[in-house]
Amino acid sequence: MSEEEKGFVIKDRRHFTQEGEVTEQKEETAQTARDSDHPQSEPEPEAGGAGQGAESGDTPPLPELNFSTFVFSLSTSALLHLGELPDPNTKQTCQNLPLAKQTIDLLVMLKEKTEGNLDEEEDKLLTNLLYELRMKYVAVVNN
Repeated sequence: MSEEEKGFVIKDRRHFTQEGEVTEQKEETAQTARDSDHPQSEPEPEAGGAGQGAESGDTPPLPELNFSTFVFSLSTSALLHLGELPDPNTKQTCQNLPLAKQTIDLLVMLKEKTEGNLDEEEDKLLTNLLYELRMKYVAVVNN
């Protein structure tokens, strides 16, 4: 296969030579390169917006990021692996006990590492979620 048949072109767009000197480029060549890199199309959505996608109706807005939502996310993952919740993609429930145990152990580690740094509400939330997840895990393992 010859070089012309490969389907891509490699262009050196570095602004410096190997010796570190600035390369001279014609303005129109630089503009052409910028235009080919960024074709005129729909503007990309801004990153980091909590409500992205809500305008189009595809997905609901994301909740505020804080310790509680992080802990709830991990506990939901554990419930999914325990077979308590259906998989959002397949709508079927299945158990994966090693992953459920790992997620519970991750929450235990998080509790140990944040000891003394959580406010009363966060500590209570984490303690209660761990209790509930451990009881569900034991119930599933014993059945």
